Amino acid sequence: MGTAGKVIKCKAAVLWEQKQPFSIEEIEVAPPKTKEVRIKILATGICRTDDHVIKGTMVSKFPVIVGHEATGIVESIGEGVTTVQPGDKVIPLFLPQCRECNACRNPDGNLCIRSDITGRGVLADGTTRFTCKGKPVYHFMNTSTFTEYTVVDESSVAKIDDTAPPEKVCLIGCGFSTGYGAAVKTGKVKPGSTCVVFGLGGVGLSVIMGCKSAGASRIIGIDLNKDKFEKAMAVGATECISPKDSTKPISEVLSEMTGNNVGYTFEVIGRLETMIDALASCHMNYGTSVVVGAPPSAKMLTYDPMLLFTGRTWKGCVFGGLKSRDDVPKLVTEFLAKKFDLDQLITHVLPFKKINEGFELLNSGQSIRTVLTF
Repeated sequence: MGTAGKVIKCKAAVLWEQKQPFSIEEIEVAPPKTKEVRIKILATGICRTDDHVIKGTMVSKFPVIVGHEATGIVESIGEGVTTVQPGDKVIPLFLPQCRECNACRNPDGNLCIRSDITGRGVLADGTTRFTCKGKPVYHFMNTSTFTEYTVVDESSVAKIDDTAPPEKVCLIGCGFSTGYGAAVKTGKVKPGSTCVVFGLGGVGLSVIMGCKSAGASRIIGIDLNKDKFEKAMAVGATECISPKDSTKPISEVLSEMTGNNVGYTFEVIGRLETMIDALASCHMNYGTSVVVGAPPSAKMLTYDPMLLFTGRTWKGCVFGGLKSRDDVPKLVTEFLAKKFDLDQLITHVLPFKKINEGFELLNSGQSIRTVLTF
């Protein structure tokens, strides 16, 4: 492309500080350095994790460009890049896969050492590729997708099928994969089993889709908001309940409903109390409970160790335990083969300039996933 090797001026949604709306600004995006890739973003999803930066519950430097769930086209590549080339359709990866660290080399690992979960806000060489009004603007989770162009390390990008619709498969960059993988990869749900999903947002619905794909015979959705039940049933839940409907602890309610046979529970909210409830709700001896929702930072959890002593398994996962560069292209191919339906998760599609409206939909509970298109 004619822009290769040059600084690109483009529009981006910049967060200048916490608890402020996004400001659409003209920014400069530097060319990619060695082992880096510059991407033209086509579509990007709004995820709760982006909102954590605005609210201050997730560490970040400011000003920053957030966004981490997207589809784009490679505009240009830096020296030494071998896995993608200009014109490739790609998904940027907030969870890199360097293929060299211990987690990448272990068949059960996926939390690559290059992940930026501490809010460093820079690429591998310690610098940023964004400037606005003469100031450096920081990156977010190796991705930064709320911009027309971004630069990522080669380990943070996956080439996908050219025919994939960008405004749908962008969800495979975070929300869908996190939930689906939690069921099929981390939980390893077995056919014929009973699963319970706490929290029926976009990721919770994706957990249900994963349980269904794994052959679970009974999938119970739990949420305080009964408006979410219809969508949960549409994607595969066999029944839904609200904890408010009984004075008994939810673990007792579930035990009675299932004849004490809950094999798997998933906490997809990120609340300490529901993590304990989910653990207590799976079978005391052979049950597995998976923490999928990001826990609040700097909070400690107190629980009765007898919950584990009797034989339960308690697990967590990031990105559904999936290896990002290996598994994202496979999931896109499965989507194109109609193995699962992402339309159920996308409630709103808005032009990029309406990003603040998209976050209002998230915070008012009106949307599951809003996708912004460029």
